[in-house]
Amino acid sequence: MKVFKFGGASIKDAEGFRNVLSILKKFSGQEIVLVVSALGKTTNALEEVVHSYFERNGNANQLLNEVREKHFDLLSKLIPDSSHKVYEELNNTFIEVDWILEDEPSESFDYIYDQIVSIGEMVSTKMLAAFLNESGMKTKWRDVRDFIRTDNTYREGKVDWKITEKKIQAQLVPASKNGLVLTQGFIGGTSENFSTTLGREGSDYTAAVIAYCAGAESVTIWKDVPGVLNADPRYFSDAKKIDHLSFKETIEMTFYGATVIHPKTIKPLQNKNIPLHVKSFLNAEASGTVIDSDMNDDARTPVLVLKPEQILISVSPKDFSFMAEEQLAKIFGMMAKHRVKFNMMQNAAISFSFCADDAKERVNPFLEELSNEYKVLVNEGLELLTIRHYDEQTVQTQTQRREILLEQKTRNTIQLVVRRF
Repeated sequence: MKVFKFGGASIKDAEGFRNVLSILKKFSGQEIVLVVSALGKTTNALEEVVHSYFERNGNANQLLNEVREKHFDLLSKLIPDSSHKVYEELNNTFIEVDWILEDEPSESFDYIYDQIVSIGEMVSTKMLAAFLNESGMKTKWRDVRDFIRTDNTYREGKVDWKITEKKIQAQLVPASKNGLVLTQGFIGGTSENFSTTLGREGSDYTAAVIAYCAGAESVTIWKDVPGVLNADPRYFSDAKKIDHLSFKETIEMTFYGATVIHPKTIKPLQNKNIPLHVKSFLNAEASGTVIDSDMNDDARTPVLVLKPEQILISVSPKDFSFMAEEQLAKIFGMMAKHRVKFNMMQNAAISFSFCADDAKERVNPFLEELSNEYKVLVNEGLELLTIRHYDEQTVQTQTQRREILLEQKTRNTIQLVVRRF
């Protein structure tokens, strides 16, 4: 079995759907499990629906209708026959969200988020399955919530590996023996049959979970870049492709925030030594990047990772105590309670500073509780720049027109919390 993952950029329009079909034809007759994300930008659009619903500003239904219209417009270009059953399937999926929006919010934000945002993958995969079948490629659509079991940590569902492996072996593996199987990325299901999501960009992780549990031969992630680059081309114009990476080096890169692969993806593959290929869906014949256990061929070119929308929080006691273990334990307890993720930290005798993602719905309640016990200083609108295999020239070039607020160095990595001039 091979596991393929296609992200939202690959199916953003009708031409993208046809391109996926042409790639799959190259692997005709092979055992393929296809993991697919929501259409490009759909997750962001559904997040707006969730925020509008909780803010009660009256725009949630209109925002949902815009998402609905986009999908039906695209579907009409793929399957013009509006009597095809997929039209009713899509409509029924959107109606599930209509029902949620009819009532006042009574559940937690994270729970509602997962129930609404998860429909993006449900409708995209139903559209793709119908299109592939209409194009003569026998495709079996499967609901990933039936076999990836998570706990109730909404927006970051934790996989129950034992149950998930049992279900994948019983349901997914047999299905893949007789043709293409298509399922969703990013989503799981609880024992109570509620939807969960695995964290943003979690479709990569889904592919790795399936590959691990099914004992797949390989995983291929198809992207709009030629492979793994040493920097995000959105931020760095001179980004270069890396031909080979070890699991260890890739884990380091993703830990520091490299977004080409979801951070959780690598470990399941490493545990079973399943190679990962990152290839371009725009040029399927190109070599891409290979990620495996071989550490001898790791590139040592500088790797740049930029995380925008960061916040730097500095904490100090209100009394005469030092910032020792007891104080740090309290602060970390509050972080865990509010699910605030820190990306870099540094402590001194009477202060503790850390850089975190500026997710307001989590950070604001955290800061409110933190301020009850400590003096708190906050800097917003920052970036976290990480350079693996750095050299002085690269550091100097990348820190031009940036004010450094916090810096940490190891032999291989430098991290800088910076503010642009």
